[in-house]
Amino acid sequence: MIRTLPNSPLYKIGYRIYIGLFYLFLIMPLVTICVLAFNDSNFIALPWKGFSLDWFFSNTEERLGLFADEDLLLSIWISLKTGFIVALLSLIIGTMAALLFEQEKFRLKGLLYFLALTPLIIPGVILGISILLTSTFTGTYIEEKFAIDVEFLRPSFWLVVFGQFSFGATYVMLLVGARLKKFDQTLEEAALSLRATRLQVIWLITLPFLRPALIGAFIVAFLISFSNFNTTIFLVGSDPTLPVDLYSRIKFSSTPVLNAVSFMIVAFITLSAIISFVINRKKI
Repeated sequence: MIRTLPNSPLYKIGYRIYIGLFYLFLIMPLVTICVLAFNDSNFIALPWKGFSLDWFFSNTEERLGLFADEDLLLSIWISLKTGFIVALLSLIIGTMAALLFEQEKFRLKGLLYFLALTPLIIPGVILGISILLTSTFTGTYIEEKFAIDVEFLRPSFWLVVFGQFSFGATYVMLLVGARLKKFDQTLEEAALSLRATRLQVIWLITLPFLRPALIGAFIVAFLISFSNFNTTIFLVGSDPTLPVDLYSRIKFSSTPVLNAVSFMIVAFITLSAIISFVINRKKI
């Protein structure tokens, strides 16, 4: 809809109805899950039987709430730990890649940039399978050839970190690279002309300018890691992340505690998005 052009009243009404239905389609499933998290019922769906906090705090044989379920809390902790490590590694490597690709043309720059984007092009399932097969083959070869058991190459926590890092760094590279497009290179040139070292220029000029993008990229990488399932399901070991644990639970049985977990995830992601928006709005 181009606001500068004249539009009929019917067109305006239809446009507003379309926008309303679009956001209703996106938001209603989340609202439904959040509401049912407080439903006083042993079933995961309607009808509504009253307000209750049992699925958060109850610790009985009939109802085991979120904060009383040790296995569920462990999976949440593993996801938080995984997300933090992945986000930190992605932030470091992704920022370095963004700084590299903003330099003048160098040999094979186009090819390297394309390869850096491939984790976003390849489906997560294919990426997970390929990492699993590669690590299994490598681990088996090292064990047979040198009689060394490399635990990292088995499905485990660190293999999940590596798998998620492979695409998390790409997101960071794109977000930081977009911020670098607005950077005035003459600031660096002026600092270098005043005998500042390259490291001092990056630390005192470039990174402060990139701070909003770095914070936003860290949050994005963390949220992507926290909610990832397609790649993680092939790499996880005996300690599942939250998405994998929820999948295994709902596959065999389901209780409204899953709604409680979903409510906490929605609240956490919404809060993180608001924080990122406020930081970027103030500093950009």
